[in-house]
Amino acid sequence: MVATYADDAPRKVPGLADLHRMAMLLLSEGAPPAAHILVVGAGGGMELKAMAEARPEWAFTGVDPSAAMLDIARHTIQPVKDRIELIEGTVDAAQPGPFDGATCLLTLHFLDKRERLSTLQEIHRRLKPAARLVVAHHSVPSDGAERWLARSAAFADRGGVDWEKARAAAVGMTRLPLLSVDEEEALLCEAGFSDIELFYAAFSFRGWVATGRST
Repeated sequence: MVATYADDAPRKVPGLADLHRMAMLLLSEGAPPAAHILVVGAGGGMELKAMAEARPEWAFTGVDPSAAMLDIARHTIQPVKDRIELIEGTVDAAQPGPFDGATCLLTLHFLDKRERLSTLQEIHRRLKPAARLVVAHHSVPSDGAERWLARSAAFADRGGVDWEKARAAAVGMTRLPLLSVDEEEALLCEAGFSDIELFYAAFSFRGWVATGRST
C-alpha cells in the first residue's frame, strides 16, 4: 500500500489534484500572506507539494504516524522542502502553533469516533482564532454505505466495470469506522469548529471547511 500510494491515491480519489487546489483556496480566504499551515496526515506529501507550489510565501508543518509514508513525502516535496517541516507522529507531536490554517485529507476515516474527536480538538487547539480547517475523507449515509463505497471502488478500478468486484471491495471498506454527513458535522462542532460547510462530494468522499471559534 505504501509503495503504490503515489499512483493509487489519484486513481481512487476523484479530482484529487483539484481537491488539493480547493483546500489551498479555502485556506487562502482567511490566512495571512506568510501563513504557517498545519497538515495532519501528511504522508505521501502530495497536498504539501501542491499547496507549497501554489503559495510560495507559505510555510508548512506536516505530521504523520507512518515513517514509511513520510519517506515518500520527503521525496515528493523535494522542490519545496525548504519551507516544510515533517514530523513523525500524530497531531499531538506538532508544536502548539498557533497555525494560520490546517488540513486533514484522506485520514480521519481511519479513526474511530473517539480518536477522531480527539484529533479534531488537538487541531483546533493549535489554530489561531478564526483560522480554517479543511478535511476530506470517506463519509456515507448509514442506509446506503455499501452502495456508495461500491461506486468509489468501481471508479478506482480502471481495468473495466466489474460491479461484483466493486461490491466485494465495498464490503471490505465498511470495516472502516465511517460516519454519516450529519455525524461528521456534529463532531466538527463538538471539537470547537463553526461555520461548517460542505465543499466537496464525490461518490463516497466528502470534504468540509470549518472555522475555529474565536473564544
